Amino acid sequence: MPSLDLLHISLADQCLYGFYQGHLRVRLPVSTALKGAGEANGSGCTPRGRHQVRAKIGTGLPQGAVLRGRRWSGEVWTPQLHAQYPGRDWVLSRILWLSGCEPGFNRLGSVDTFRRYIYLHGTPDSEPLGVPLSHGCVRLRNADLLHLFDRVPVHCAVQIEEAACPQWVDAPLN
Repeated sequence: MPSLDLLHISLADQCLYGFYQGHLRVRLPVSTALKGAGEANGSGCTPRGRHQVRAKIGTGLPQGAVLRGRRWSGEVWTPQLHAQYPGRDWVLSRILWLSGCEPGFNRLGSVDTFRRYIYLHGTPDSEPLGVPLSHGCVRLRNADLLHLFDRVPVHCAVQIEEAACPQWVDAPLN
């Protein structure tokens, strides 16, 4: 299975589209920020524009591994653990940590995606996808993230846009 060379995240569609050499290979539901699009530090928004995967965290961890401060807590998510910590923003299984590529827009200063700790990460299966609910990150199903993680190299291009991607919605997966 070839690596992906572009991830496109549509805030309007709440979908991640993965491409290899211009061909759509992956289409996955996501959840982006409840507060919408925005680049400012502390905004709780999902940053737009050109990014890259700067780091991959969690190789070899079990599905549902709880990550806090980018390290495994030793816990694996369960409904009982969820009930014990209501309101926690669960970062599960793996992290693809993004870095902005556009100085002054999503890189450096008060708009730095990397310093804002914006990730693609797993979320509990009980959480809905396809609707914006995150605190700025891009949430995926754990099984989807595990599949994606192995296909996404460090420095993979990531484009995040508000617009819908109608030409891709019905495209067949290659």
